[in-house]
Amino acid sequence: ILCVSLTAFFANKVEHESKHCNGKGFQRMGSSAFDRVYTANQNCGHTYPTFLAVLWCAGLLCSQAPAAFAGLMYLFVRQKYFVGYLGERTQSTPGYLFGKRIILFLFLMSVAGILNYYLVFFFGSDFEMHIKTITGAISPLLLIP
Repeated sequence: ILCVSLTAFFANKVEHESKHCNGKGFQRMGSSAFDRVYTANQNCGHTYPTFLAVLWCAGLLCSQAPAAFAGLMYLFVRQKYFVGYLGERTQSTPGYLFGKRIILFLFLMSVAGILNYYLVFFFGSDFEMHIKTITGAISPLLLIP
């Protein structure tokens, strides 16, 4: 629900900027403000499938609470990225880098869950509680910029 509402917010900003710049819908030649809003919207839209895939895998294969926390942080960071992109392009860089770190965390959670599955399957060793403890301890570190 949050992902959809954030996407709707971004689309609304694009529509508003399009009407504000030209008044002719999506005829947007030469509008620097519209180009920034449109590009920020496209950049955010292109990352959501990857985000949703690693979020789902991390929550399913590893631990739901740290994955949910990282997912909420990612949505917050994407909002910051979008707003930063509306100003100077350098203002969006911290949000972009922070988002990459969260995606990496979710990806590593997914890999840890897959490795644990194969350890259980082949060797009978279950490290699920250790992995959940580690991810639970590391997830608050995502708040550090």
